[in-house]
Amino acid sequence: MAISPGTTATANAPLTEAGYRPAWADTFPKLLRFQAMARGERAASREKTYGIWQSWTWGQVAGNVHDLACGLHVMGLGRGDKIAIVGDNRPRLYWTMVAAQSLGAVPVPVYQDAVAEEMRFVLDHAEIRFAVAEDQEQVDKLLEIKPRCPLLEHIVYEDPRGLRHYDHAVLSSYDQVQQNGRDFAAGNPGFLEQEVDKGKGSDVAVMLYTSGTTGQSKGCMLSFDNLVITAENGARFDRLTADDEVLAYLPMAWVGDHIFSFAEAYVAGFCVACPESGATVLNDLRELGPTFFFAPPRIFENLLTTVMIRMEDAGALKRGMFHFFMRVARRSGSRIMDGQPVSLTDRLLYALGRYLVYEPLKNTLGFSRVRICYTAGEAIGPDMFEFYRSLGMNMKQLYGSTEASVFIAMQADGQVKRDTVGPPAPQVEIKLTEDGEVLFKSPGVFLEYYKNPQATAETKTADGWVRTGDAGYFDADGQLKIIDRAKDVGKLKDGSLFAPKYIENKLKFFPNIREAVAFGAGRDHVCAFINIDMTAVGDWAERRNIPYGSYQELAARPEVYDLIRGNIEEVNRDLAKDAHMSSSQVRRFLILPKELDADDGELTRTRKVRRRFIGERYETLVEALFSERDHIDMQMEVRYEDGRTGAIRGRVRIDQAKTFAPEGKPEAAAAAAAGGRKAA
Repeated sequence: MAISPGTTATANAPLTEAGYRPAWADTFPKLLRFQAMARGERAASREKTYGIWQSWTWGQVAGNVHDLACGLHVMGLGRGDKIAIVGDNRPRLYWTMVAAQSLGAVPVPVYQDAVAEEMRFVLDHAEIRFAVAEDQEQVDKLLEIKPRCPLLEHIVYEDPRGLRHYDHAVLSSYDQVQQNGRDFAAGNPGFLEQEVDKGKGSDVAVMLYTSGTTGQSKGCMLSFDNLVITAENGARFDRLTADDEVLAYLPMAWVGDHIFSFAEAYVAGFCVACPESGATVLNDLRELGPTFFFAPPRIFENLLTTVMIRMEDAGALKRGMFHFFMRVARRSGSRIMDGQPVSLTDRLLYALGRYLVYEPLKNTLGFSRVRICYTAGEAIGPDMFEFYRSLGMNMKQLYGSTEASVFIAMQADGQVKRDTVGPPAPQVEIKLTEDGEVLFKSPGVFLEYYKNPQATAETKTADGWVRTGDAGYFDADGQLKIIDRAKDVGKLKDGSLFAPKYIENKLKFFPNIREAVAFGAGRDHVCAFINIDMTAVGDWAERRNIPYGSYQELAARPEVYDLIRGNIEEVNRDLAKDAHMSSSQVRRFLILPKELDADDGELTRTRKVRRRFIGERYETLVEALFSERDHIDMQMEVRYEDGRTGAIRGRVRIDQAKTFAPEGKPEAAAAAAAGGRKAA
C-alpha cells in the first residue's frame, strides 16, 4: 500500500538478538578496548606502503592509540578541545580520532583537497587548537593559514618527508608525540583508562562539516550514541562480521567514510585497509578484494568509463561477446540474484556469461569477493545501477545525510528497486510533508550545528523531526523514491515536472559525459551544460586520429559535439517513454570549455553540483542556451591548485539535440505527470 504525504513510515526489519558489543562500550575508545580484549590478535588496520601491505591487530591499534593519546595530553589536549585531522586515509589518522576522543576532545576531519582558504574557515569556525596532518602538503596549508587562526597552537605531522628544515617550534612529529606518551604513561599508569571511563554515549564524538551544496558549510555535531547505535543497526542489517574487510579511500571528512570505514569497523570488529595513494586505489582494490564496498556514484561512473574504454580498444570478437552477454545480463542478472523467474535459456546463457565475461570483469574491477555493495551520496543513474547488479553484484542504494549519521532509508537483500532508495532504515521514521519534503527521526539525529542555533532550528523541528530538503514519495511497496532537492524540483512553463538531477544522472551514464547541469525551471524547454570525460573522450579521439592539445580544444571539436549529441538524443528517447519526464527532453546544449571544479566553487568537496552558483556564474551562457544563438564568446576565471588564478577565453558552440514525441496518448501522459506532481 502506498504511503501518502503527511503519514509516517517506520522500519519493521527485525534486528537480531545477538549484540555486537557490551552495554558499557558506548564510545569508540571503549569499543577499542572491547575489540582488543575480544579479538586482539585479529587484523584491524592495513596500509599499503612502498608496494607492501602492512597490518596492525586490534591489540596493536589499542597500544598505538594509548601512546598517542598520552602524548597529546602532554601537549595540552583536553576535554572539549577540537583537533583537526587533515590527510588521505591513513591508519594513524583514524587512530588520532580515537586518541582525541579518549581524552574527551572532539576530532574535526577536514577535506584533504580543500584549498587553504576553505581550511581556514573550518579551523577558525571550529576553534581548532591542535591539528594532525598527513604530510608536507597539508602542513604547508596549515602554516599558511596559521597567522589567521590565532587559536591554532600545535601541528603534528605523520610523514616527515620534506619537513627537515621547517620551524619545529610549531611542528611535532607523530612518532615523537607517541614517545612522549610512552614516557608519560610510565609514570602515570592507568591515566588513560580513567579518562576513557569518563566518556559517555551522549558526549560529542565528532564534528563533520556539511558539503555546503546550497550555502556555507555547517559543523554538524554527532554524539557517540548517534554513531554507535546507527553503526550497530547498519551492521546488523547487512550481517557484517569480523571476517569482512573494507577499503577506506573516501574523504575522512565525509560522514559516509566515518560510518563505513570507522564506526561500523569498531562495532563489528572487521579490518579497514588504506590504499597507498589516491592514484593506486583501483590497483589496491583488486589486490585486496574487499567483501564490503561503499562508493558514491562518481566512483562507479569512473569504473564504468574504464571498462567501456577497454572494450572499445578490444578486438571485434571480444567486443561482440561482451555486448552480447551484457544484453543477457541486463535481461536476467538482477532477476536471478533476487530469486525471480527467468527462462531456462537465459539461465544457461547467464551461466556461460558468468564464466566468460562477468566474473573476469568483476575480478578486473576488484569486486570478486564483494558480498555487499552500497552507493549513496547522490542519486545514481538507474541504467548504471542496473549494469553493476546485472553482473551479479549485490549493489544496493541507501539514502542518508550527515545529520542522520548516514542512514535514513536502505534497501534489503532481494528487495532492490533501481529507482528507489528502499524503506526506512532500522529504527528510522520517515514522513512526508504536504509539499513532498522528506523528514525523519532516528537515533542518529545530530545534536546541533556548532555555533549556529538558527540553522539548527530551521533543520530540526521542536518535536525532533529533521528536514532533509529533498523531495520524494513512497511507492506502492513502501519504498522511498527521491526526486531531487526540494528547492531544485520545478516546472517548465507548461506546468510539466522538471527534476534536473534525474536528467543529469541519465546523461552521466554515458562514459563520455563526466558532469551535466540541466536548466529549465520556468522555461519553455530544457537545456544543459556538459563536461566531457577527458579520459574517455580523449581515448575516443585518439583512436580516430582527431588532434587536440588540451581539454578546451577537445571540448570544442565538432566531432565531439556530434558524439555528445548522440548521447543526449539517447537520453531524450528514453525520457519520451516516461510520462512524468517526457517534457524534459534536452533541446539545446553546450560543452563547457573547462571542467567544473571544487576549487572554483562549482562543486562541493564530495563532487555535488552547486547548481545555483553555476547558474549565477555562467548566467550569460545560460541565457544564450535559451536564445536562438549558435555560439557565444566568453571569458572565465579559473583557480589553480597552488592558489593562482588565470582566465579561459574562447568561443563556445551551442548545439541542438533531437527530441521525440511522448509514447502513448498525450492525455494519458499529462494525467500521469499530474499524478506524479501531486505525489511529489
